[in-house]
Amino acid sequence: MNHREQTKVITIGNVKIGGGNPIAIQSMTNTETSDVSATVRQILELEEAGCNIIRATANTIAAADAFDKIKEHIHIPIVADIHFDYKLAIRAIEHGADKIRINPGNIGGFDNLKQVVAAAKQHNIPIRVGVNSGSLEKNLIEKYGGVTAEGIVESALDKVSMIEQCDYDNMVISIKSSDVMMCVRAHELIAQHTKYPLHVGITESGTVYRGNIKSAVGLGMILGQGIGDTIRVSLTSDPVEEIISAKTILRTLKLRNDGIELVSCPTCGRTKIDLITLANQVERMIQEYDHLPIKVAVMGCAVNGPGEAKEADLGIAGGDGEGLLFRHGEIVRKLPQDQLLFALREELDNYQSEISLGS
Repeated sequence: MNHREQTKVITIGNVKIGGGNPIAIQSMTNTETSDVSATVRQILELEEAGCNIIRATANTIAAADAFDKIKEHIHIPIVADIHFDYKLAIRAIEHGADKIRINPGNIGGFDNLKQVVAAAKQHNIPIRVGVNSGSLEKNLIEKYGGVTAEGIVESALDKVSMIEQCDYDNMVISIKSSDVMMCVRAHELIAQHTKYPLHVGITESGTVYRGNIKSAVGLGMILGQGIGDTIRVSLTSDPVEEIISAKTILRTLKLRNDGIELVSCPTCGRTKIDLITLANQVERMIQEYDHLPIKVAVMGCAVNGPGEAKEADLGIAGGDGEGLLFRHGEIVRKLPQDQLLFALREELDNYQSEISLGS
C-alpha cells in the first residue's frame, strides 16, 4: 500500500500535503526571526531554490511578533517552531504562522496544550507534532530497553492522541532520529497506525558530505516505500543546500519529474580533460535552468562518452585537445575544450526558448 496516497489532506498556507499531493520540500531559517529583513532575504533565496514550506523559530516574543511582517514579503507558508513556551505558540499563531511545530509533551501540561490547540483551531492552521529520538520519555526508554523505533512511534501516537482529545485533527506528524535505520523502522511502523501526513527527515545528519549520504540513504528507503508527504534534508550548511539535495533525492526516486538530471562519468585513464572541474562547473550552471525537464551528460572521453550517455538529451565529452557536443548520442559539433561550457549553455538557452515558445 502506498501510504502517501492514503494520508489525510492538510492545507498549510497555499500548499496542500497528503492524499497524494506532491511531496513538499521544507527547510528552516537560521537567522534571528526578529530580524525581519535578514529572515525575508533568506526565505526568498530558499524560494528561488525550490523550497515549498519554511520553518522559523519563535523563541522570543519579538520573534513570534515578526511572523506577520515576514509574511508580507514571502510567497510560501511559514511554520513557527516552538519549544516549551505555549504562550509563544499562541502569539505566533495570532501573528500569522501558517502552521506550528510543537512537542505536546514539553509544552507545560495538558491545560497549556488545550490553549494552543484552541488558538490553532480558531485560525484553522495545522499542528505539526514533532518527536525526536533524543527527547524520548524515560518510561518509554525503560519499557523498550533503550531508544527504539517502537518507543518513538508510541511517543508520537500518544502526543497525537492528546491533540485529538482537544477535538482537533488538523495535524502532521514528524518522527526523527539521527540513526538512519531506526528512523526508517519508525516510519514503517507509524505508517501502519496513522493516516496523518508524515514529515520525514534524518535529523542532525551532519555536514554537506556526510549529511547528504545519510539523508539520501534514509529518505530513499522511506520515500521508496510510499511513505512521506513532506521532507527536509537537515544539513550543517547553508539551507539552500538542503533544497538542492531534497530535489535531487526526489528526482532520483522519480517522485519529481521536473528539472535537469545531470549524469557524469567517474573518469578513467582515457580522460584527457579536467572532467572533475568541468562537471562541477556544469552542476553550478544548470541550476539556472533547473525547470528544464531534460537529462544532461558530462563525459570524460570522446570514444565512449556519447554512446554511454545516449539516453541524455544533451551532453558534452572531453577529448585530446578538443571536445564534443552531442544530442541523444549523436555528435553535432566538435570544438576546443575551453568552449565546451559555453556551447552547452547555448544549447540550454535553445531548449529554454523552445519550451517558452511551446507554452
